[in-house]
Amino acid sequence: MAQPAHDTVYYLRRYWGYGQFRPLQAEIIDAVLQGRDTLALLPTGGGKSICYQLPAVAMEGICLVVSPLVALMKDQVEQLRKRGIKASCLTSGMSGMEQSVVLNNCLYGGTKILYVSPERLRNKTFIGHLRQMKLSLIAVDEAHCIAQWGHDFRPAYLQIADIRKYHPQIPVLALTATATPQVATEIQQRLLMRRAQVFQGTFQRKNLAYMVYHESNKVERMVSVLLQNGGNAIVYVRNRRRCQQVAAQLHRAGLMATYYHAGLTT
Repeated sequence: MAQPAHDTVYYLRRYWGYGQFRPLQAEIIDAVLQGRDTLALLPTGGGKSICYQLPAVAMEGICLVVSPLVALMKDQVEQLRKRGIKASCLTSGMSGMEQSVVLNNCLYGGTKILYVSPERLRNKTFIGHLRQMKLSLIAVDEAHCIAQWGHDFRPAYLQIADIRKYHPQIPVLALTATATPQVATEIQQRLLMRRAQVFQGTFQRKNLAYMVYHESNKVERMVSVLLQNGGNAIVYVRNRRRCQQVAAQLHRAGLMATYYHAGLTT
C-alpha cells in the first residue's frame, strides 16, 4: 500500500537547508515513500544519503541502514545528530551496555535511523530486537558489494535479504555508485526486490579529464606534471613500500611530499 504524500522539499529545507533536490533524488525518495523497492545508481557526491535519510524522517518508524564502514557510520550519525535527527549505530567496538542502550532506544526512544554492518544481521541478540522494531525502510549502502565483492570480501552482504522475512512489507532501498547492468540485476535478485524501480544518474564528470602516458621514466614524467600544475595531488601506487619510495623521490625533486598507507600508526 502506498504511503501518504509528503512535502519532501519541506524536510529537505528544514533539516539540510537546501531549496531543491539534486538530479533523481526527488524521484528516488518518492518511490521509497510509496513503499517501492528501489535501486539507486548515483555517482559519488550525488547525494545518495539523503535518499534514505529524508524518508526516514518523513515516515513513522526506524530506517535500518546496512553500511560496510564503521568510520562512515560514525560520521553519518554525528552529522545527523547535528541536524536534530535521532540516529545511532551499532559497532563491534561498543560495550555490551552501550549496545543495549542503542537497542532499547530503537524500541522506546524515538530513534529514526540505525546504522549496522552486514555482519550484525547475523547476531541473535540484534535479530531479537529487530523483530520488535517498527521499521520504515531498509537501506543498503555500497550495494555493489553484494555482487562484486560479497562472495569473498563481505559474505554477510549475501544474507541481507534474510531479515526481510521479519518485516515483509517494508521497502528496500539499495544504493551504489558502482554497478554494471549485470551487477544491478544481481543486487535486485539477492535483495529479493519486488518490481523494483531503478534510477540511474549520469556518471559523466565534465570537470574531469583523463590522460594516459607511456613513459620509460614514470617518476620523471610525474614530477614534470606536478610542477606544471598548482594545488595538491594524490599519487596512487601498488603497495606500502612503493608509497614511501615515491614520496622520497618527489621530495628529492623539490616537491613537498609524504606517504599514507595502512601500516601507519594512529
